[in-house]
Amino acid sequence: MKNLPVLLLLSLAVCSAHPLNRAAREEEDSMDLVQHYLENYYNLAKDTTQFVRRKDSSPVVKKIQEMQKFLGLKVTGKLDSDTLEVMRKPRCGVPDIGEFRTFPGMPKWRKTHLTYRIVNYTLDLPRDAVDSTIEKALKVWEEVTPLTFSRIYEGEADIMITFAVRKHGDFFDFDGPGKVLAHAYPPGPGINGDAHFDDDEQWTKDTSGTNLFIVAAHEFGHSLGLGHSTYPEALMYSVYNSSPDLARFRLSQDDVTGIQSLYGPPPASPDDPVKPTESASPQTPAMCDPTLSFDAVTTLRGEILFFKDRHFWRKSLRTLEPGFYLISSFWPSLPSGMDAAYEVTSRDIIFIFKGKQFWAVRGSEVQAGYPRGIHILGFPPSVKKIDAAIFDKQKKKTYFFVEDKYWRFDEKKQSMDPGFPRQIVEDFPGVGPKVDAVFEAFGFFYFFSGSSQLEFDPNAKKVTRILKSNSWFHC
Repeated sequence: MKNLPVLLLLSLAVCSAHPLNRAAREEEDSMDLVQHYLENYYNLAKDTTQFVRRKDSSPVVKKIQEMQKFLGLKVTGKLDSDTLEVMRKPRCGVPDIGEFRTFPGMPKWRKTHLTYRIVNYTLDLPRDAVDSTIEKALKVWEEVTPLTFSRIYEGEADIMITFAVRKHGDFFDFDGPGKVLAHAYPPGPGINGDAHFDDDEQWTKDTSGTNLFIVAAHEFGHSLGLGHSTYPEALMYSVYNSSPDLARFRLSQDDVTGIQSLYGPPPASPDDPVKPTESASPQTPAMCDPTLSFDAVTTLRGEILFFKDRHFWRKSLRTLEPGFYLISSFWPSLPSGMDAAYEVTSRDIIFIFKGKQFWAVRGSEVQAGYPRGIHILGFPPSVKKIDAAIFDKQKKKTYFFVEDKYWRFDEKKQSMDPGFPRQIVEDFPGVGPKVDAVFEAFGFFYFFSGSSQLEFDPNAKKVTRILKSNSWFHC
């Protein structure tokens, strides 16, 4: 019995060590998850292992911020619970490379009739269930494009569909149940266009396991040339939706816009009444018109939106040609002919102004509680409308331009700074007297007035270039 206290102490030491060991293991597992996630989906350099363990390191913080912004999370640069929760969710194995974006270089099929072949089957579902699900998933894209699909049973198809586990011959191994569900390749010869499904998943027709239709329709989007979307409601969002409404499934506007930017809309049926197209309307602005001016310009999740009347151009820095759309096709409740717009990147919100009202938009959703009156921001009653607005990311301030004056708004305090308005010419020499639109890119402010555009260096406080308003369209 003399040894009993010693044994008790030893027992206590061993028991109390278990929670510490478990916490250390969980921390290590989280760090491994973060490292692999950022390497696989956000191009984190492979030699930054030591930085991942130091969560405050610059390369890792930037990549975490990039990931948070892409997936619509609060951008903190920290491994908060929401971020880790999303990282642990099942997802597609294709890297996150853009908004509704296509793959780099915009690969697409140069024909409209494509073949597919189901090379092998999962044992989770009857063969006829797999056949009908694959056909239904391809039909999703066929309905909104000129594309058609037919099945072949031998030889090389444009889209080869296989179920596999772990190493399966393409250098992108699967990882067992959960995590990566499937991956697919962009259009082209050989392995390009093919879709691979991880057969360690439990594939189902409903939501009791991993729904094959939702995953297949997503992967076929990649097979046709689409990358991942930043919109959580989009089919092409990279994280798997575990509770989709299968009965009322339809593509989001972002999915439709993306695929039609590659292939165009479906041909009109002979039975359909002929409708005048938007492009035939005399009000449709021409992109390369030398007199073109804009109502408002803003960034949105790395793209630039140029608004004009009822339309807007959507320009990615990765592509030469901008997309051209009706405002109502993305945001039915927003007005046409808007006055100003700006993005607060840290909140993933753009604000849209027209007359005495403004709206807040996140992605494709207009936020509840809007429109609101501009005077709640601190403008005097004499201000009837805003001409232009820009958020300064460095100073966390928003500049509102009204005629020949400007106000400065503190986004943190949500109030106007004292000492304003000031004359535009005092702090932005060479700009004005009136501004139509403004946005920030590459550290410069770009001011628009009529068909002219001024590149302004906010640090040197001078105009560095004079351009045409539509220079971003490579006219």
